[in-house]
Amino acid sequence: MQVTRLNEVKIYSLSTGPSLPEWISSKKKRAVQKKNVDVRRRIELIQDFNMPTVSTTIKVSRDGQYIMATGTYKPRIRCFDTYQLSLKFERCLDSEVVTFDILSDDYSKIVFLHCDRYIEFHSQHGYYYKTRIPKFGRDFSYHYPSCDLYFVGARENNVCDINPIHCLFATGTAEGKVECWDPRTRNRVGVLDCALSSVTADTEIDGLPSISALKFNGALNMAVGTSTGQILLYDLRSNNPLVIKDHLYGLPIKSILFQDPLDLIISADSRIIKMWNKDTGKIFTSMEPEHAINDVCLYPNSGMLLMANEDPKMNIYYIPVLGPAPRWCSFLDSLTEELEENPESTVYDDYKFVTRKDLENLGLAHLIGSPLLRAYMHGFFMDIKLYHKVKMMVNPFAYEEYRKEKIRQKIEETRAQRVQLKKLPKVNKELALKLIEEEEEQQPARKKKRKNLPNILTDDRFKVMFENPDFQVDEKSEEFRLLNPLVSKISEKRKKKLKILEQQAAQEQEKEEEPEGKPSDAESSETSDDEKGWVEEVRKQRKLIRQEEKVKRQERFKEDQQTTLKPQFFEIKTGEEFRSFKDSVKKQKLTKKTLGDRLKLQEKLGTLSVSDTTVGSKQMSFKLKQSEQQKKQQEAEKQHHQERKNIRRSASHLKSKRGRRRPF
Repeated sequence: MQVTRLNEVKIYSLSTGPSLPEWISSKKKRAVQKKNVDVRRRIELIQDFNMPTVSTTIKVSRDGQYIMATGTYKPRIRCFDTYQLSLKFERCLDSEVVTFDILSDDYSKIVFLHCDRYIEFHSQHGYYYKTRIPKFGRDFSYHYPSCDLYFVGARENNVCDINPIHCLFATGTAEGKVECWDPRTRNRVGVLDCALSSVTADTEIDGLPSISALKFNGALNMAVGTSTGQILLYDLRSNNPLVIKDHLYGLPIKSILFQDPLDLIISADSRIIKMWNKDTGKIFTSMEPEHAINDVCLYPNSGMLLMANEDPKMNIYYIPVLGPAPRWCSFLDSLTEELEENPESTVYDDYKFVTRKDLENLGLAHLIGSPLLRAYMHGFFMDIKLYHKVKMMVNPFAYEEYRKEKIRQKIEETRAQRVQLKKLPKVNKELALKLIEEEEEQQPARKKKRKNLPNILTDDRFKVMFENPDFQVDEKSEEFRLLNPLVSKISEKRKKKLKILEQQAAQEQEKEEEPEGKPSDAESSETSDDEKGWVEEVRKQRKLIRQEEKVKRQERFKEDQQTTLKPQFFEIKTGEEFRSFKDSVKKQKLTKKTLGDRLKLQEKLGTLSVSDTTVGSKQMSFKLKQSEQQKKQQEAEKQHHQERKNIRRSASHLKSKRGRRRPF
């Protein structure tokens, strides 16, 4: 939902947002709604409220339940049920519709004026009757007392209307005149020359303006729209217009509506819709849609505006100032109220945002709380002109500083065109230099293959490697020296380059300007060593490592001689007995054996049992080892149980003997 504001009047566009085509299945529509946020957040007030290509006219039934619109292509009419918020029916026609009217309170009686001179009547079930008029029709009106249809045709008349109170029939001609007729006598009762009244000193016209729109309001008021973009409001008792309003676009007026509660007139041409006061002509608000306007309809007793335009989607606007939302979409009132309670913040181009510290620097802290500053978030908005004036007064040398800054930028741009020095990190400089050289060597091959491989120096994953000193490569370690036998010679070359680069950086800092084109003698044309030199280098490294190991052994031997051994005491836990150190030796031997050997030993000792299951797998059960105390307790329990069994046996034996001795 898009919100626009003009003259403090909020206009909510309910048809903005992407629309989905009709032929997409419901499953695909749900998938698109899940992926696209704009589709999910849109407000679809009436389902499929559109036309295949263009909508030409739109009207609302008198009971307010049905919205009917005509369009192309193919020529058709669509009826939307507001109570169901969906399409009621669709009927295709033989030719395009110029205009239509709903004769009944609902959709049961409709009249269509076609572009091929045919007039078609439709009832509730569909097509009912068709007839033809002698000239191409442009507009018609229905006379309710006599049930007559008045048509106006080409060359002479463009529009017509019947007053709803005294049934005066008025028609606008191509010559810029309005003729009024009495249907009872069928005679003309008056003529208004609107073309002459619409021309003023300020207006510029190329030809004679014709009448393009006509609308009655009450018994005495009538609004006339011309082809040059003027609206004239008349009182039928006077030949002179009360108000003349110009759209200033020079386009013909297509629709005129009256909004009585606020005394407004809604006029529309193909580009803009304007709402203005009918007494003063003062503009109330306006709307400029993206596509050309064909017809405008105001929903009765509400603030909803319907529009047919040169686009498949028909626009729906809601203006709360004009009236409440219709009964079938009353939720719009609560929705707009919530939006007004949480308004979106806006930043103006004509204002400068300043903080409290900026105000103190400019000496404007005393303006806090005055109308010149508008509080916003952690600062204030102030007029941009006032800001520039105060800044020039506080800092009169701002132009000189600006000029110096521009000169400095120009000098830096010229320096950037020179030969750039290699900037190496603080940690692992030699490794970084090695990576740079490898990258320079591999650049031609990469260009041929067109592959962009990642660079370790610029990769964030290896950033700490060249920043944290803990990752510094130790070149004196044995592993590094054995894995890189030629590191000594290569490192010497890199060290020379590092020294040259450091000297160049120092000279660059000392001198502000340096003459370009100096050849660098850092590069040397030394050839790589052959296999013989490589073997000799490896032998030297091994000899050095052996010598270092001998020195370390001697130092350790001296330290061992100087140290004196002291006895160590160990404490045994409660409940355990000291056996010997042989148990620990046995445990160490067991840990060295494989799992299979250990399982066999446990089977022999009886602590492990392996059995086959019915499924075909094997089942293993273990018994935990018991301490000496646990074994003694188990033996005592066994003796106790055995003694009780013996006592019970002896008691039962005595009872049996006594039973035998009893007399009968």
